Amino acid sequence: MREAPEMDSARWPGVVLLHGIARTSASLKHLERALQSAGFATLNIDYASRERPIAVLADDIHPAIARFAERDAPLHFVAHSMGGLVTRAYIAKHRPNRLGGVVMLGTPNGGSEVADLLSGSRLYRVFYGPAGLELTTALRSCAPAAVDYPVGVIAGNRFIDPVAGLFILPRPNDGRVTVQNAVLAGMTDHIVVKASHTGLPSHATVIAQTIAFLREGRFRSGTTHAAGRRSCA
Repeated sequence: MREAPEMDSARWPGVVLLHGIARTSASLKHLERALQSAGFATLNIDYASRERPIAVLADDIHPAIARFAERDAPLHFVAHSMGGLVTRAYIAKHRPNRLGGVVMLGTPNGGSEVADLLSGSRLYRVFYGPAGLELTTALRSCAPAAVDYPVGVIAGNRFIDPVAGLFILPRPNDGRVTVQNAVLAGMTDHIVVKASHTGLPSHATVIAQTIAFLREGRFRSGTTHAAGRRSCA
């Protein structure tokens, strides 16, 4: 895990970054550097995303976050994919006293039809472990949905894998999660960006909008869709 450099002021807002399943903190490195340049201290955590249930993962990361939260500053979270579910579980159990905003990038808040299709496969169960089995739409629909803290949701509507994007997932989707399943009851704001699931954390618009939400509590204005979502290039 990467903590804020010693030169950072203890009053700089802190950001905890949580990667997705089967990924590492390296997948958020570009986003982390941008946040640091924008004046945020960061804690980019590696955690055993494939080895334990989501609730246990939330407990695993608590000691590091608790130490980081001792700083005299608000504490934000930015999470990619399943990292957003870990964030929700963490806040439900270990809510920081100075909780700021949460930005979720392609988080399957309503589950993923890809997980629905593959969860019966032994290979899927072995590779993605217990947390992977919690990503189905059936299980996510049973999870507590509403949030009572500021949440900005960024969804992608481009995909690399044509099989998942065209034949498994309802459109629009990012190749792993549909725009509809990324939304969350009680969220503060929601935008759709022209990016794939894996490309979200390094997408320039996503990074700029993430910083905007952490600073202002809202995403920057864009084109409003009929359903109330906003689209960005």
